[in-house]
Amino acid sequence: MSTTHATIPTVTHHTAPINGAQIHYVTAGDSGSPLLLVHGFPETWWAFHEVIPLLAHDHRVVAVDLRGFGDSSTADDGHDSTTAAEDLHGLIEHLGWGPVHVTAQDISGGTVFRLVAAHPQDVLSLTAIETGLAGFGLEGLADVTRGGSWHIGALTADGIPELLFAGRERELLGMWAFPSMTAVAGSVTDADVDEFARTYARPGGWRGAVGLYRSMLAEGDDLRALAGSRPLTVPVLAVGAGGGPFTSTTLGQVTAGDVTAVQLEGVGHYAALEAPEALAAAILDFTGSVDAA
Repeated sequence: MSTTHATIPTVTHHTAPINGAQIHYVTAGDSGSPLLLVHGFPETWWAFHEVIPLLAHDHRVVAVDLRGFGDSSTADDGHDSTTAAEDLHGLIEHLGWGPVHVTAQDISGGTVFRLVAAHPQDVLSLTAIETGLAGFGLEGLADVTRGGSWHIGALTADGIPELLFAGRERELLGMWAFPSMTAVAGSVTDADVDEFARTYARPGGWRGAVGLYRSMLAEGDDLRALAGSRPLTVPVLAVGAGGGPFTSTTLGQVTAGDVTAVQLEGVGHYAALEAPEALAAAILDFTGSVDAA
């Protein structure tokens, strides 16, 4: 696999010391309200590489590699969603762009929910793509007896990622993860898989995902308490794709006001890669209405 990171002409790469880690992020656009993109698993900032140029016409865009992912510092054994949320807060402070529109997908949902709860001044709006929350049904994805996925248990078991995944990153992502949850043929290319696998293949490259999935299995009570005491009050957009209404149903339980819902038909789990134009249009319509208000 290549050891050189992929890029696109639209973005500029940066690394900054934040919260005790080196956080890698890319920026694009030079005007408009700021918009932060937060990836899921098994992804990095590259998940948004087709969406960023579309958003950068109207926004200053930043897409981050969470700690333990991509070209950011590897995570330690105790990594969790609280640390990841403080990393995002530190990034927003470092940029001086706050408050920002936040777009998150997949396993980063808990991280971003904690960001909004702890630092509401950081956030203009929240867009959740194919996202759930512990305490509101997301743990069910670990229950293989009811259709859940085996990879959650494997990632969270001590020593198993290093035993089973290390050295097999390209095969795991290219032959299982993306094909099993993609509906649009050809949308995830070999080059995409190579870029994702490149960073998971570094020493300790699975620790970011391990930390967030361990958090997901343990933080249900905490997130329910947060939702009860500090429900979301920012405007919320829920984007469903392969998961159907799961995202909007979840966000509706933790939001004080109404949730705007968009369903991308014929699209699998990886909406930013499978339907970048439709996803960008939904985000721009939503953030445009928030900015106008």
